[in-house]
Order: sequence, then C-alpha cells, then structure tokens
Amino acid sequence: MTAPPTSRPAGTAGPERVVLLDAGHQPSGTALKSEVHDSETALHLAFSSYVSDGEGRVLLTRRALDKRTWPGVWTNTCCGHPQPGESFDDAVRRRMVDELGLEVGELTCVLPDFAYRAVDASGVVENEVCPVFVARTHPGSTVTANGSEVMEWRWVEWQSLAAAVRATPFAFSPWSVLQVPLLDAQASSWV
Repeated sequence: MTAPPTSRPAGTAGPERVVLLDAGHQPSGTALKSEVHDSETALHLAFSSYVSDGEGRVLLTRRALDKRTWPGVWTNTCCGHPQPGESFDDAVRRRMVDELGLEVGELTCVLPDFAYRAVDASGVVENEVCPVFVARTHPGSTVTANGSEVMEWRWVEWQSLAAAVRATPFAFSPWSVLQVPLLDAQASSWV
C-alpha cells in the first residue's frame, strides 16, 4: 500500500499532513497532523515498524514524556504517518532516521491490513489504518535517539517482548499490544 499522490510532493517544507481515509480505507483528503488527533480523530493512514538486529532481538522504544498520546509507554521501534504522495518505504525510512538515527535494510510489510482505534487517558483518539513493517539494521548501525520522540530504547529478545506484552499490556502502546501477538507466529522469519 502506498500513500496516494497529491499536488504537494513529499519532503516539501511546511507543516506535516496526514492522509485521511473514508470508511472503505480509501484516501479522502488530508489534514494537518497537529490538528487531526483529538477526541474525534478522523480515520487516517499511519504505519508501525519493528527493527531486528539479526541476532534475535528487536528494538523497543519508550515514548517521550511530552508525547501527546501514550507518553512514557514502551512501543514498537518506530511509528509515523506517510505524507501525502510519500511511499510507505520512504516514510518508514524518514522516521527511522528522524527518531533513532537508524538506517535499515529491506522493509517488508507483514500486516498490510492492520487497523485500530484506541483512546488515551487524556481522551485523545488514535484511529488509524496502520500497516506494519519489519526490517533489520545495517551492520554496525547505532541508535541515536531523538529525545523529543524517544526517552529510552532497548534491544530485547522477541520471546521476552511477547511475554511482557501478555503479562503487562498496560506498559505498552495499545497498537503494540495488538500487533505483537499477530507478529509472533512469523517472528522467526525476520528477527
């Protein structure tokens, strides 16, 4: 799945926008990212990604405390929104560099139809069609976390992550709680 093209090419200056979707998950417009997340968030396009080091470990991140939704919780490696006209591959790679200073190898979409709706304790709603991607880091890559996005990060064994999500779901983002069990059966092929 790729973000729909618009007259505004990806990578141009200006406020970040998200791609709005209709009930059939088809593009229906755009909105400012800063204005779309509220108590009645419109359905929009996003992505989640999980990165492995190729040694059986996956990179988890803990959301910065000043994040608008789910501050301080552990989550997948990186999330974001493709800009209008931006491919998922480009969006995932852009956010990996912005949030973690990481470059990754081949991206694989493993949950193309994942979608969820969740309400944060503050009342802000996440309402996203959110394909899930996996990748491996380049050898020798090091994490350089952007403190406004990530307050902490850790490489963990996949089975430890799956067990932690089952035992303490409140410590993780709601999208990760839903994604990890879906990814568990295929984790051995990419972790």
